[in-house]
Amino acid sequence: MENFKRIKRELVAKGAIIDYYQDTMQIPNGNIAKWDLIDHKGAAAVVAVKEDGRLLMVRQYRNALERETLEIPAGGLNGRQEPTDVAAKRELEEETGYTCENLELLTSIFTTVAFCNEKIDIYVARDLKPGKQHLDEDEFINVEAYTVGELKQMIFDCKIQDAKTICGIMTYAAKYSAD
Repeated sequence: MENFKRIKRELVAKGAIIDYYQDTMQIPNGNIAKWDLIDHKGAAAVVAVKEDGRLLMVRQYRNALERETLEIPAGGLNGRQEPTDVAAKRELEEETGYTCENLELLTSIFTTVAFCNEKIDIYVARDLKPGKQHLDEDEFINVEAYTVGELKQMIFDCKIQDAKTICGIMTYAAKYSAD
């Protein structure tokens, strides 16, 4: 890997959530290549387990897909230095209205390693306490609850296609569920 050398990194566009860079790289055969990089500050997600074992899910419109999706609660960090457990608790409450005292790190994923450095830490939240959603003015989220078995079937039927959601549900199922 020491044969890869970044010669230059150029900011192409700065966005609200991501920054887009183009890297000029010298690769092992000596050639020069241009590689895209999407720089992301990171995110946190939560597999929220109700007392009856059902998992809280959020249904919302996603512009990139031009449709609604069913996902685990998640959101970006408020800066690279924000602890992901803090962000996970915040997003859980904002999106679902539920709070929790303790979180357990379930897994960490990099969403698109070919061109993006987004890392999402996925937590399990139990002992949930209902409260009130705190949605941003541009957020419209419905909260739903499903069994692990129902969610796994939705994954197998390609009804759930969001990577963090699939990773969270399937890791939780493998570690904790008999479903």
